[in-house]
Amino acid sequence: MGWQKFQDDYNQPIERWQKGPRNLISDVPGVSVGHHTVKSYRTGVTVIQPTTDNVFLQKVPAAMHVINGFGKSTGLMQIEELGTLETPIVLTNTLAVGTAYQALVKQMLIDNPEIGRSTGTVNPVIMECNDGQINDIRALAITEEHVNQAFFACGESFAEGAVGAGTGMCCYGLKGGIGSASRRWTIDHQTFTLGALVLSNFGSLSDLVIHHQPMGKALSQAIEEKRAEEKGSIITVLATDLPLDSRQLKRLAKRTSVGITRTGSFIGNGSGEVTLAFSTANRVAHFEETSWSTRKILSEKRMDECFQLTVSVVEEAVISSLIHAESTQDLAGKTIYSLKDAYELLKKRG
Repeated sequence: MGWQKFQDDYNQPIERWQKGPRNLISDVPGVSVGHHTVKSYRTGVTVIQPTTDNVFLQKVPAAMHVINGFGKSTGLMQIEELGTLETPIVLTNTLAVGTAYQALVKQMLIDNPEIGRSTGTVNPVIMECNDGQINDIRALAITEEHVNQAFFACGESFAEGAVGAGTGMCCYGLKGGIGSASRRWTIDHQTFTLGALVLSNFGSLSDLVIHHQPMGKALSQAIEEKRAEEKGSIITVLATDLPLDSRQLKRLAKRTSVGITRTGSFIGNGSGEVTLAFSTANRVAHFEETSWSTRKILSEKRMDECFQLTVSVVEEAVISSLIHAESTQDLAGKTIYSLKDAYELLKKRG
């Protein structure tokens, strides 16, 4: 089977649910994504805008879950406590977290003159993976302007693979990066969307599973890749327009581990797996005008569907990050094969 046939098969739904029109997290209304790639260092920034309006003034319900906590993300403690997201989400490399934090704070101060004056401060969310195998991470190449450029690039359509924050990432010993997918389903005659975006930087090739087929061992033999220690990471962001509260979003976030492990990961000791989930329904006003809050949320009896959708969309997002990436070289000059090139080598071997 050639690569084109492989892609065609991949594009068939893993499960029965319908994909969104773009099969991206931005199929959730209001969500947009932008990248800025620093080509000279093979690193970058990715921004996820959760809404089209001011998310500080009208926060979104949110939850986080740490599957394995080898990571340096910021802003998660307040999300865990208050259950809301009040800034866009910035993804970048590990040593650029401080720079991205500063850039996001400045953006929020411009948009919200109340911050630090008539109201409190702000909770910037920066999430990261270590791209130091490909990017000269000690060079600290990311600047605030790079973050700003990712904001300017936000839109409903965006690239996957080795772009933005995914530029220098490796996944299952192959070239990884940004992957995304979405699912749509109907509840009581209303259609809702669940989307996922991953920053994939984890796994050993011999463990890779695609569409329930263990392909990793054969691929590792084709590119003569020896088993490496698992010490990568994956950031997963879930978005939905389904009315869920932070407790229910936390339950979804926990199920992302199943989608990740379906692709073969065992979630290693040195790996950082962190998930953030948010809903664009049931906005939470920063300046509340009443003493009471009434919100509609999904019945618990329908949560199993949400769990199944979460597993499906995360599994596909991980594979999509591999499908869209291209081969490159790491800092030592070693070829980091794309899934496509590794697959073609496997076919040549017969």
